[in-house]
Amino acid sequence: MKRILALAALASFSISALSVLSSVDTRAQSRSANLDSGTNYARSEAPSTADTYSPEEIVEGGHRWFGNTTKGLAKAVEHVFAQAGRPTGYIIGEEAAGAFFGGLRYGEGTLFMKDGTRKKVYWQGPSVGFDLGGNGSRVLALVYNISDEGQIFDRFIGVEGSAYMVGGLGVNFQSNEHLKLAPIRTGVGARLGANVGYLKYTERPTLNPF
Repeated sequence: MKRILALAALASFSISALSVLSSVDTRAQSRSANLDSGTNYARSEAPSTADTYSPEEIVEGGHRWFGNTTKGLAKAVEHVFAQAGRPTGYIIGEEAAGAFFGGLRYGEGTLFMKDGTRKKVYWQGPSVGFDLGGNGSRVLALVYNISDEGQIFDRFIGVEGSAYMVGGLGVNFQSNEHLKLAPIRTGVGARLGANVGYLKYTERPTLNPF
């Protein structure tokens, strides 16, 4: 957590708010034709239950990671399942956000897939709505439609109007052309402003959020 807090602070104070928000707007407009703007932003084609996770498996996977927030986590997971169905993967990790007018978010974690695949992943991207300084949170992100670990390495735009507070945790939906993600966040990082912008998932850590 200390390492990603340092990354967030370093990058946040070196990039102006105008450049951050301008980049978000430009990229969002260029990708908007590929996103579903209706109410089906999270509902996926239903794969076989043998290839997907149950709510109990997701809650169990995040139990030790989220500690005392497990009860709230169960409510948040129930909400996401009602909106999106059963995921084919999930990511457990931690992230940090720093802000100086505009904000940036950095994180790292592990992708878990039903076939036993485990893959280290990193994510970076602009965010808004954070105070001056830095903060961190723990994250459980449900992943939909993923069949190969390499599919996660892409940019995911926050789906407008999809942010919620459930059980004291922040939930929002993100999407690219093929996958849908539903990150569940604890702490200050759960602010709904995180729904604005995008996240870029990479195989290696990088300071470049774009």
